[in-house]
Amino acid sequence: MRVVVGMSGGVDSSTAAALLKEAGHEVIGVTLKFPVLRAAGGGGCCGIAGIEDARGVADRLGIPFYVLDYEAVFRRAVIDYFVNAYASGLTPNPCVECNRRVKFGELLTYARSIGAEAVATGHYARVAERGGRHVLLRGLDAARDQSYFLYALSQEQLRRALFPLGERTKEETRALAREMKLPVAEKPGSQDVCFLDSGDYRPLLAERRPEALRPGEIVDMDGRVLGHHAGVANYTIGQRRGLGVAAGQRLYVVAIDAASARVVLGPPEALERESLRVRDVNWIAHDGPPVEIEATVKIRYRQSDVPATVVPLGGGRAEVRFRARQATAAPGQSAVFYQGEAVVGGGVIER
Repeated sequence: MRVVVGMSGGVDSSTAAALLKEAGHEVIGVTLKFPVLRAAGGGGCCGIAGIEDARGVADRLGIPFYVLDYEAVFRRAVIDYFVNAYASGLTPNPCVECNRRVKFGELLTYARSIGAEAVATGHYARVAERGGRHVLLRGLDAARDQSYFLYALSQEQLRRALFPLGERTKEETRALAREMKLPVAEKPGSQDVCFLDSGDYRPLLAERRPEALRPGEIVDMDGRVLGHHAGVANYTIGQRRGLGVAAGQRLYVVAIDAASARVVLGPPEALERESLRVRDVNWIAHDGPPVEIEATVKIRYRQSDVPATVVPLGGGRAEVRFRARQATAAPGQSAVFYQGEAVVGGGVIER
């Protein structure tokens, strides 16, 4: 089978390509050239260094290698979404959009145009066919499972997705890379926001959506002014550190009003919710919204999922009713529904 492998120049995607080549597939390595926003330097998985690392792996494996200029695509699909979310007082999840619209969107279209049947990446996740549907499963390495970032993929995207590392741990992956003498075997992992080399998104916002950095008031839940801030984009729901105010009690960001440039602080119990609502729900395990389901729900990538009832509301929305009160995640982040190892669906957390 002809397979296009998205190669970032990291150990995971490189090992995925090597495993597919070893399994007898016709592998074509592709690196997507994204804009990398930095003050200086050339690191990062999307920059020149990443491209050259991927090229070195392709040479080692003896596979064709191409660099596709996806800067315009990425700006439109990911960066615009990213800055618009922050300007609206939301906390975006760019990896979800990148997977849905770029890696398994635009790249899949390219792959099919050259006769490839699938796109493979180095994600730690799995896909299985059950009851005539393609189901997304957690990766076997619980510490590295990335199914949370893939819940928005459609049936067609899942049908053509390959995740060669889904049955392996990160340690096994690195050991395989060493065994195969891949030149990136010891390369450290990439940062969370790959297109921001410094990790600081504020210069990008200052350029693209300066209103997100408009000064405003920091208030308590009764509206009393506690201090001032330099932009709502510097805050996220649940934040405790770097609030810029002194108080005699623990305070957290409990609300953000982008329209009035107000950040609201409150005690930790003000963050707790019995339920939350999500929009743009993708039901992987069902043709459409099911009757309410019992599931476990992950509302942060680094947090364990918790038991809940998910109730479809129509219009692509659903309500998540927790069995025990939870400190809710920031609007704009994702809530992903699981039944055992399978992803049932997920959506974007609303206010």
